[in-house]
Amino acid sequence: MTDVDPIISLPYAHGQPRLMGRLRTTPEDFQVREELDFSLDGAGEHAWLWVRKRGANTEWVAKRLAERAGVAPSAVSYAGLKDRHAVTEQWFSVHLPGRAEPDWTVGDDPDFTVLKAVRHSRKLRRGALSGNAFRIVIRELDGDLTELENRLNLIATHGVPHYFGEQRFGREGGNLERAAAMLSGREKVRDRHRRGLYLSAARSELFNAVLARRVHDQSWNRALPGEVLMLAGSHSIFAATEVDETLQQRVATFDVHPTGPLWGAGELRSSGAVRELEEAVAATLPVFRDGLAAAGLAQERRALRLAVPEATLEFPEPGTAIISFRLPAGAYATTVLRELVVEPMTSGSAATC
Repeated sequence: MTDVDPIISLPYAHGQPRLMGRLRTTPEDFQVREELDFSLDGAGEHAWLWVRKRGANTEWVAKRLAERAGVAPSAVSYAGLKDRHAVTEQWFSVHLPGRAEPDWTVGDDPDFTVLKAVRHSRKLRRGALSGNAFRIVIRELDGDLTELENRLNLIATHGVPHYFGEQRFGREGGNLERAAAMLSGREKVRDRHRRGLYLSAARSELFNAVLARRVHDQSWNRALPGEVLMLAGSHSIFAATEVDETLQQRVATFDVHPTGPLWGAGELRSSGAVRELEEAVAATLPVFRDGLAAAGLAQERRALRLAVPEATLEFPEPGTAIISFRLPAGAYATTVLRELVVEPMTSGSAATC
């Protein structure tokens, strides 16, 4: 594997941006806020904590919360990992059966603060979010600023490729190298958490490779014969052996999205030209293809396209822009930012989230 960001070489849907700018000059320039689609019931064995963190990763905060509560790290849950180089607000849950609420302010750390504590009957599970809200500042913009507005309009109209972001692959793509070693039998990984990280990295790399081929062919946002389509706002899928004008219109209006494989054991749900494409791409990554199937993961699907319908843009001062948008759970701000601006120190690369 290489020592560069695995998403740098992926093709752009709307052409590589010409506008350059700096991201994450400070953690406050990249703000993320989790959003739930349900209410907490106010009673139960689980303390749900609304936490603001700055310059700290999610796993580290979870361990500190376990220490404050006097419980094992496994008693602390969170919906998703959030970037260290940001200011984020997210939920954690701590299992406290038959125990009084600890004082969450004791031992307060400068890198995170517990803003609110609410009891709930169930633990917080991975992915249990409606989405995340982002507020991102881009500084030192160099180029025609109207391009930023134009590209944001393109994204609102057509969406962006639903690539997995670089967090999935570890620092400098290191999780892919470890995944290859594990799945080829060159390295034993007994730690369950690490094994899961490496399987996810391999699966994400294979999905990104299929999506990259579809972006290159300009078919990532339209239906092909043999397509498996996903209903917008859900994970419900259906196969389309024939593609007619009505179906293409449903794709064009974001009612359904083409999908790609999250590789595992069993038959692909796709058929025809789509299946041929997916199998051809998977054949270029045989260690991941065969290893994921042998690991017992089931074949699943993920939308190839990410809708960004309500992004807003401000120019608070010359050379600075603020972009705000919401994404569903499992989506990466990387996929939006890389279509908008290139960071000068890594020309040709994309900003990451």
